[in-house]
Amino acid sequence: MRFPEPVRDSDGHSSPVWARKKRRGAGAGGFVGLLVTLLALFGVLTAVLGIKERSLAEGGALMDGWITAGVNAARELAGQAPEAAEAAAETAGDAAEKTGDALEAGAATTAEELTKQ
Repeated sequence: MRFPEPVRDSDGHSSPVWARKKRRGAGAGGFVGLLVTLLALFGVLTAVLGIKERSLAEGGALMDGWITAGVNAARELAGQAPEAAEAAAETAGDAAEKTGDALEAGAATTAEELTKQ
């Protein structure tokens, strides 16, 4: 069996063909591939809805309804966030006040005990 002779690459190193590393990196190719895949899925969904609804316009209107519902749900959740934070802050404030009262009562009791001795 004959082995191919090592060939020098641009770095001056010699190695067999099967031992060379591929020089192509993932870089932005992964992002572009993801973007192309998402666009292809969007196109397939549009085509399927167009066939199902018997019109691309009606299929697009159906997708618009889904998008609008998602945006409205996100806005509703975002609107509830400040109210939830305010309620949590109020609860924490009440707990801190009770803790302060308990510490004050404990300090008063300790002071009475020390004055009795």
